Amino acid sequence: MNAVIAAVSQAFLGLASGLAVGSGLVAFLVVLDVIPRLAQISGTSTRGADLEMAVVTGAVFWTVTDLFGLTVPGPSWPLIFIGLLTGGFVGMMAAALTEVLNVFPITARRLRMEIHIKWLLAAMVIGKVLGSLFDWLYFRTH
Repeated sequence: MNAVIAAVSQAFLGLASGLAVGSGLVAFLVVLDVIPRLAQISGTSTRGADLEMAVVTGAVFWTVTDLFGLTVPGPSWPLIFIGLLTGGFVGMMAAALTEVLNVFPITARRLRMEIHIKWLLAAMVIGKVLGSLFDWLYFRTH
């Protein structure tokens, strides 16, 4: 009976966490217009839909790869190219984020938590720290 409760709890926690992260990513990309700004910075304004499709395809591909433990057979040298592309994307995303640095005030205003912004930030920090500790100390060792 305890195994069933543990399995249901883990499934619920996994689903809730996935929905929270997915919702945050969608809000980040859509509400803050990150992809159009990224297209503007990179000089590819006419290819905004392609950038959006690349982000969605990459997220789905790597989620499925991680979920099912898939590996790509063959030499590892192509990973250098993939790493360079990933680093370039992260750098461009960081450049786009400098334009929307006021993420937390916007989020607090939309959630009507302006007077509680310190608590909102503290909850985000504590959640990130606890999630990282769980991943490092428990999930990776079991």
